[in-house]
Amino acid sequence: QVQLVESGGGLVQAGGSLRLSCAASGRTFSRYDMGWHRQAPGKERAFVAGISWSGGRSYYADSVKGRFTISRDNATNTVYLQMNSLKPEDTAIYYCYAQAAVTVVWGQGTQVTVSS
Repeated sequence: QVQLVESGGGLVQAGGSLRLSCAASGRTFSRYDMGWHRQAPGKERAFVAGISWSGGRSYYADSVKGRFTISRDNATNTVYLQMNSLKPEDTAIYYCYAQAAVTVVWGQGTQVTVSS
């Protein structure tokens, strides 16, 4: 069973940057996409960014495009989310996921708070 552990969240002022990490442990998928969703207070969980198993294709929500960059290192089973030019509306719990076919594994989440 794959376990995902997020880190790197915290409190940052608007315009600042954070880099989230998600490390996979246990049995990993032979081929899987990974990425991030987030859930802001009072809102449903929403897609943020995803990356193919090879790292060749990346996908972003319109709200973060141009500000966030997703990457992965399969040698360390880690996916990253570099978040620049953070805005208060980016405040949310960020959840890492790993997906193979219809199976998805979620991390426990890491809090990102952006103050104005």
